[in-house]
Amino acid sequence: MAPRVLISDKLSPTAVQIFKDRGVEVDYQPDLGKDKDKLFAIIGNYDGLAIRSATKVTEKIISAAKNLKVIGRAGIGVDNVDVPAATAKGVIVMNTPFGNSITTAEHAIAMMFALARQIPEANASTHAGKWEKNRFMGVELTSKTLGVIGCGNIGSIVAERAIGLRMHVVAYDPFLSAERAVDLGVEKVELDELFRRADFITLHTPLTDKTRNIIDISAILKMKKGVRIINCARGGLIVEADLKAALDSGHVAGAALDVFEVEPATEHPLFGHPNVVCTPHLGASTTEAQENVALQVAEQMADYLIKGAVQNALNMPSITADEAPRLTPFVKLAEQLGSFAGQLTEEGIKGIRIEYEGDVAGMNTRALTAAALTGVLRPLLQTVNMVSAPIMAKERGIQVSELRRESAENYDSLIRLVVITDRERAVAGTVFADGRPRIVEIKGIKMEAEFAPSMIYVTNEDKPGFIGRFAGLLGDAGINIATFALGRHAPGEDAICLVEVDGEIPAELLAEVQAIPAVRQARALTF
Repeated sequence: MAPRVLISDKLSPTAVQIFKDRGVEVDYQPDLGKDKDKLFAIIGNYDGLAIRSATKVTEKIISAAKNLKVIGRAGIGVDNVDVPAATAKGVIVMNTPFGNSITTAEHAIAMMFALARQIPEANASTHAGKWEKNRFMGVELTSKTLGVIGCGNIGSIVAERAIGLRMHVVAYDPFLSAERAVDLGVEKVELDELFRRADFITLHTPLTDKTRNIIDISAILKMKKGVRIINCARGGLIVEADLKAALDSGHVAGAALDVFEVEPATEHPLFGHPNVVCTPHLGASTTEAQENVALQVAEQMADYLIKGAVQNALNMPSITADEAPRLTPFVKLAEQLGSFAGQLTEEGIKGIRIEYEGDVAGMNTRALTAAALTGVLRPLLQTVNMVSAPIMAKERGIQVSELRRESAENYDSLIRLVVITDRERAVAGTVFADGRPRIVEIKGIKMEAEFAPSMIYVTNEDKPGFIGRFAGLLGDAGINIATFALGRHAPGEDAICLVEVDGEIPAELLAEVQAIPAVRQARALTF
């Protein structure tokens, strides 16, 4: 029986034909995504769901999708898909991360021009029969400083276009290396310096816990008077009330917004403001981009449903069916080692080296390296997956290398991940006979610990009394310890503590642990 795919948003007719040509039965209902009750009623009949942004794939929808195997998002953002719920149900979530990058970058440039020359207001005035030439005094872009927040795939295209306009570009991106900045022709700076120097600021970063509200009143007050702000990324990056206040006061000369905190935005305090240009989330809306992402998602979904091939999956590694049973535990190990390193690294990453020792050195290390990079990058780039991670690392100038050794000293297989900033720090792990990954070494200190959903990582001086005070703080806070792993270089020297706990770790508890005299670092980790 042929697999069935429901298309619940508008998608190119060519995409529909790709499904049919590959032997997939297609039900094209482009307006269904707006009717969540009807979608809930019929989703159980389909193996695949192809969407854009209108369809909201909630946990409730996924719970009713008894036959669903894959969700394909034509575009990069998956804000409208409950990925954890899909993962728990065994449903693959795919996106098309690179099909609309040029279109979005061009829209940001167009918004910058419109803002600089007040084109929308001047257009409306002229259409109204007025001739207000003196009212619309714009500014040149030439020789101005453009601050790019997020210099990945889209941000780097914006930077290149801006340099072509003879602008000076400063960029803030924790993953942007000095070498990559030189290649792009941009000046890498810290965020406060970008705020201080930029005449125009454009946002090209995903919405994460670290980037949410990155532009608020405290950030705006660091900017020069007369700055202009462009956002074609995600609405939650800007505190909209703070932006309105700054526009009203004149500190911000203008803003161009393609995205809003709540969408669709049919009413908004900034609508009608004379110094604000607004568009309805058009960043990816060109004929070329719509066609590209539609064709790409159809090909990816059809290949999975017919052949079992996985591409651009956010919640599943790209592994062939033949190698899956042996490789999957090591993919999980590599990604968790990467996540461990990524959560603990705050400096700009210059390089990542993955060392494979023993039996694992003869496996598909390309997939393993992609998994490790995914783990490292995910804390800041939540949509990264095994396919896009190597490209995103390259775009940020992160040098990635592999080292293989046929034998491992103490284990049948060992993976060691080394993060290179201004120094090198390593974490190593293996897979035991039970198929579960373990950490066996951190920064050269031998220890053994399983990965767990909620953990506390502490580095400290090896002094008497630390463990008692640490455990006491957890007990006083009602935090139950599940496992407790310790390691040290030598008596009285550097020591590491990795503790699995039940439940979330309050920030105030972490601050109390950090305040213990022997503690150098205390971090909460999630896996």
